[in-house]
Amino acid sequence: MADNTQDTKKTRSFMDTMGAVGWSFIGLRRKRDFDEDVGGLNPVYVILGGLIGTAMFISLLLTVANLAVS
Repeated sequence: MADNTQDTKKTRSFMDTMGAVGWSFIGLRRKRDFDEDVGGLNPVYVILGGLIGTAMFISLLLTVANLAVS
């Protein structure tokens, strides 16, 4: 009898997905982590994480620009 526990991909949590999205924003990701993410990330979480990350990045840019102008 074969044990299929190693063949099944575990769906990653929202916080794991946010970590993956965060690392992708700065362009650093280990191959091992990328291989774990393939097939395990929920696409809805990835989209939400990207939107949240983008909003945070734009907020940071606006804050820095306001501080530079004032």
